Amino acid sequence: MSKIRLAVTENALRDPSRITQKMYEDYLELLGRGWVSEVDGEITGFCYADKFQSSIWALFMSPEFEGRGHAKQLLKLATEWLFEQGHQEVRLSTGTGTRAERFYAAQGWKQERIEGNDAFYLLAASRITPQAA
Repeated sequence: MSKIRLAVTENALRDPSRITQKMYEDYLELLGRGWVSEVDGEITGFCYADKFQSSIWALFMSPEFEGRGHAKQLLKLATEWLFEQGHQEVRLSTGTGTRAERFYAAQGWKQERIEGNDAFYLLAASRITPQAA
């Protein structure tokens, strides 16, 4: 997953040491839940949900597997799981003016605010629409 995270062309980590292997491990079960997409046994993307913050901690696809619907499915699994945990809203942030920002808006997420180069989004349980599901 770290390999995928470091391969993205947008929202690149300025300091890769900020995200540790332990963080990836902790979000699998301790702090939330994680999902991966696979093609022919190769992990092509991942999504982590933070159960304490009711947020999407990470959603990344290998660049060569973008545009195949995998990210949409991963996001759906993560948000559904958070709603099943009793949360009424899910939040995330991403870079402004990015494909990711347009992706979240297209999935029915509502922009809450912009701070610097970060856009903050919210998805309420009642906002899930057929095209976002």
